[in-house]
Amino acid sequence: MFAQFPMYDHPGVRAETDGFWTAIRDRLRAAGIDAPEALTRGEDLHAEWNSPELLFGQACGLPFRAGLHAKVALIGTLDYGLPEIPPGHYNSVFVARREDPRTRLEAFDGAVLAFNDRHSQSGWGTACAAPVRFRLGPETGSHRDAAIAIAEGRADIAALDTISWRLIKAHTDLATPLKTLGLSGHSPGQALITAFPQHLTALRAAIREGIAALPAPEREALGIRGFLRTSPAEYFTVSNPPSPEAYASAAA
Repeated sequence: MFAQFPMYDHPGVRAETDGFWTAIRDRLRAAGIDAPEALTRGEDLHAEWNSPELLFGQACGLPFRAGLHAKVALIGTLDYGLPEIPPGHYNSVFVARREDPRTRLEAFDGAVLAFNDRHSQSGWGTACAAPVRFRLGPETGSHRDAAIAIAEGRADIAALDTISWRLIKAHTDLATPLKTLGLSGHSPGQALITAFPQHLTALRAAIREGIAALPAPEREALGIRGFLRTSPAEYFTVSNPPSPEAYASAAA
């Protein structure tokens, strides 16, 4: 049995992330569940999400609705307090080099896109839903590396998860050479999942109580405002994007 919490596990909030898991873990143990001591930080998120030993995990909405939903139980999602969107939802911010003379997203038709992962709603799905078409640039592996690709001139634009962007701005100087072009529409937040549906009630209680038990500075650093119980149907309201290969072929 293991737990992972990877989507916003920025080095700048690593200690706070561990503290959040400790608060959840202790409450699960008090409920008679043998929760693991520490979070697993592996390299293959998809293998972890599909593991029958996953007690607690956090997955992007795109892989959840593309097939993961049939293999795990949905616990709910966290509310990160993003402005002007419903609680428990998130969106993306389009960023470009500050020196680029274009100031509106619509002017980036045909621009080179850096994207973090083809399975990412915020980096790939959002870009596919933009009102312009892009030429494909590097698939970088993370929002941080997509920002670096733009700063280095290897791409013109990227869609970055607004929560990841908030962490980038708070803990690095990567935002300095970049500018924002606007926000995408919103979608349900990262799915909290488990391979143990019999523990759903205890997990939801432990998450709520764990958030409440976090000291205010730690809760503020993580940006977590609360927990919402969500349904799989909410994720299915968002369309799945094409693969990068299909996207590129359609533009050819």
